[in-house]
Amino acid sequence: MMEALLASLLALALLAAWLLPKWRLRRALSRPLAPAQVALLARNVVQVRGMDPAQRARLQRLVQQFLHEKKFVGCAGLEVSDEMRVTIAGQACLLLLGRAGGDGPAQLYPLLHTILVYPGAFLVPRTEVDMSGVVTETRQDLLGESWGDGRVILSWDHVRRADQPEPPGHNVVLHEFAHQLDSESGNTNGAPYLGSRERYRSWSEVLSRDYANLRAEAMFGMHGVLDHYGASSPAEFFAVATESFFEQPHQLAARHPALYGEFLKYYRIDPRQWQPEPVAAAPEPDFSGVAYGQWR
Repeated sequence: MMEALLASLLALALLAAWLLPKWRLRRALSRPLAPAQVALLARNVVQVRGMDPAQRARLQRLVQQFLHEKKFVGCAGLEVSDEMRVTIAGQACLLLLGRAGGDGPAQLYPLLHTILVYPGAFLVPRTEVDMSGVVTETRQDLLGESWGDGRVILSWDHVRRADQPEPPGHNVVLHEFAHQLDSESGNTNGAPYLGSRERYRSWSEVLSRDYANLRAEAMFGMHGVLDHYGASSPAEFFAVATESFFEQPHQLAARHPALYGEFLKYYRIDPRQWQPEPVAAAPEPDFSGVAYGQWR
């Protein structure tokens, strides 16, 4: 009799442990963002200004869930403000806006639990081994880094520069959270989870070609809409192309139409609708050499 009672209590405890987080999330989503937070989104996430009311409402709901689920930690003496949290959440949720359907809770970077925020660029220790086996300990100055243990690290100074015209197409939040999406397939290799063999075939064909072209451009010092940092690996190419897709959609579509088409299918949204088409082609930007971290 006692064993049956204990088994029942254990089952109830397990059920409560499973239901309580879901109840808390639904309660959080039942409350809209505060007006001050909505204003922060419009001010610090430039794409919001071109969205229709339904898209704005969906983004606000994603941000509300992101703020509920993810932990923000200030580093190097930084005190994390509501502006930092809302701005980072808003830019990160741009990548999910077209992929999160319905009114219920969405899957928001399930592998991620913590965002570490530094006031500016931060130093990360590196161990380098050359071809002869010599090990060298170095420290690298970074703007952001995405780790495989559920953490993303960001420089707030560079996050808040995302709405400034120079350098164009550069957004550290979009870059690092693209790495998070990439990792959901089980490998961080520039091929996120796509859902079908045919989609992987098309993705591989288009991105492999444009990646090879970017490597050639970098080798010969030719600059286009894609940052040369994307030539360092397929994973970095996906992250750099994601930045351009959301920050310079018209330019990317004009110069890399097949690549833009693959990203349209993956992100399920067209950022061109959020900004007017340029009257004339913009000058080719040169913003190569910006340092991000490698996936860890």
